[in-house]
Amino acid sequence: MLVLLPPSEGKAEGHRGAPLDLAALSLPGLTAARETVLDELVALCSADEDKAREVLGLSEGLRGEIAKNARLRTAPTRPAGQIYTGVLYDALGLATLDAAAKRRAAKSLLIFSGLWGAVRIGDRIPAYRCSGGVALPGIGGLGAFWRTHMDAVMPEAAGSGLVLDLRSSAYANLWKPKGELAARTATVRVLQSKIVGGVEKRTVVSHFNKATKGRLLRSLLTEGANPRTPAALGDALRDLGYQVEAPAANKLDVIVTEL
Repeated sequence: MLVLLPPSEGKAEGHRGAPLDLAALSLPGLTAARETVLDELVALCSADEDKAREVLGLSEGLRGEIAKNARLRTAPTRPAGQIYTGVLYDALGLATLDAAAKRRAAKSLLIFSGLWGAVRIGDRIPAYRCSGGVALPGIGGLGAFWRTHMDAVMPEAAGSGLVLDLRSSAYANLWKPKGELAARTATVRVLQSKIVGGVEKRTVVSHFNKATKGRLLRSLLTEGANPRTPAALGDALRDLGYQVEAPAANKLDVIVTEL
């Protein structure tokens, strides 16, 4: 099973560690594309802070992120699984998984990124700021840029098993599975159920969505579940105690009442 994850906007600092080595990252077929985006981002952030802040969609309070981007080639790195923080990653708790679950995570998790395309949790990267929805001046929209490059590497990365797509829309735009691969790709939507006036109401809530996806992924990794089809994934999640419905063949709804 290959699991596709979004990154987090907030990132832990590298503190100590060797500088970036693009050639050492997973999916080496993306190296040239990563070099292109990195060059563009570093040049933008080194030349004009105001323009960079506008392009990257950063508030005045995040102006300091621009200087960090300008130093990406020399900044210290950490494994991507330690760099990405936030609700989903807090709920996933990579650092507290047992040894077997950590091995499964290293093999099966792929984190999508506006800067790197996609990385494994063991890939060493610096903290950065560049969302998947950004349009860089010399490249254009990163979604369109990455789709062609990801099409060339993802079929091999996906192998022959299930693909579990937990990405948010901005990062789902970086690569879309096609054909036979699309048929074995499952997406998960988290719905919060509330009783209002005696009637059940279901809504999509961002915090519930991220936390529940992190928790269910942790459960799958801990239990060593390896479903081969979207239907088998639904069964595996039910066995783990989740309320799951299947509104379509490749779509699963996980229903939660509280965080």
